[in-house]
Amino acid sequence: MSIGRTMNTGVSGLLAEANALGIVGDNIANVNTLGFKYSREQFEDVLGCVAGRLSGGGAGVRMLRSQQVFSQGSLVNTGNATDLALTGDGFFVVKGTVDGVTGQFYSRAGQFTLSKDGVLTTPQGLVIQGYTALPTGGFATTLGDVSVSTASLSPNPTTELQVTANLDANALPPVLAWDPNDAANTSNFSTSITVYDSLGNSHAVDVYFRNTGPNTWEYHALADGDEVNPPTPGGVVEWATGTLTYDTEGRLTSNDLTGGGTIDFNGATPGQAIDLEFGDPIALGGTGMLGLTQYGGPSTVSAQNQDGYGSGELTGIQVSADGVVRGVYTNGQTLPVAQIAVAKFRATDGLDRAGHNLWVETGVSGDAVIGAACTGGRASVVAGAVEQSNVDIAEQFVEMIAHQRAFTANSKTITTADEMLVELMNIKR
Repeated sequence: MSIGRTMNTGVSGLLAEANALGIVGDNIANVNTLGFKYSREQFEDVLGCVAGRLSGGGAGVRMLRSQQVFSQGSLVNTGNATDLALTGDGFFVVKGTVDGVTGQFYSRAGQFTLSKDGVLTTPQGLVIQGYTALPTGGFATTLGDVSVSTASLSPNPTTELQVTANLDANALPPVLAWDPNDAANTSNFSTSITVYDSLGNSHAVDVYFRNTGPNTWEYHALADGDEVNPPTPGGVVEWATGTLTYDTEGRLTSNDLTGGGTIDFNGATPGQAIDLEFGDPIALGGTGMLGLTQYGGPSTVSAQNQDGYGSGELTGIQVSADGVVRGVYTNGQTLPVAQIAVAKFRATDGLDRAGHNLWVETGVSGDAVIGAACTGGRASVVAGAVEQSNVDIAEQFVEMIAHQRAFTANSKTITTADEMLVELMNIKR
């Protein structure tokens, strides 16, 4: 090997180590960059050529490429509902314009905010992509902006009323005949629940239960007479009545509506039908034990529910692990509005960095395969947290020392070759 070739070999080492040190410096500089993925250098040896053929001798080294390492970064809780982190394989899909380039980008940095229009965006103004919730349930199959409407939530009139309770099997029929105007003295037990009309107005509904003999009961649903049309000032209106029958084990065998079931609230849509769900009667294939039972114990309500609600204003959002974004409203409702999309790639390290915590797909990475979070091996979403850089600062310092020593060693190769040339030149003297 000639002395000149030795010097060139040393120069190749200097260039390779300088490039590698640049990668380490970039990693260290981004140690606090959310969602950043560190890179590592890949070296390869170089063979020398003589007369166009490989000489078999080494001619130094060169850096083949900088490889990105997409290992999971640590999660830090922030308590901010719009901060999102991914655990597992995948990227958030964002859309917009960056440095004059408009398109679709991918990111692991989840420091998002809601714009004044209710759109979930990155600090650069890029819009998070997902699948819009459908009015009929489920989500759209095409990508769109993740947006939470800031308009008032429309009221939902009550269509179903559920009561889970026990009616005392030892109760006796009241002495007095049923009288809706003296319901407390002509029934055995009652419960009250709030329902909503088509305008979102709330109304108290009382349901009275009256024993009519062994294993048989009546129920009567009453409403305030001043709140219905036509009104009954100072009185009550019975808008539904029915019968309940039980077997000898206290199980509900039938629930028959014998009258009414609809009500006209003032100013609201007339004929509002409210289904009184009192369990799963045996006559309809149920067990008879999931609603109103009749056991030898005090009459008591354990749970009751209805499906209506009044209007509400948006107060914030919630995001679940599967990426479903729900709006939280002042009326207590939490309704799905969208599901966040997550993109996967066959060769993740083939992605190109686009700056601003973004990546773009390339021919090496392959096309993005986009779907809902938690499906097809895609990452899950953690709300109220962000993913830190995966840079290990201690490891990078060790790398820095190693490259510095290698750089120094290569420089020694050059200076030694230079001294040999000097000696060679001195032979003539």
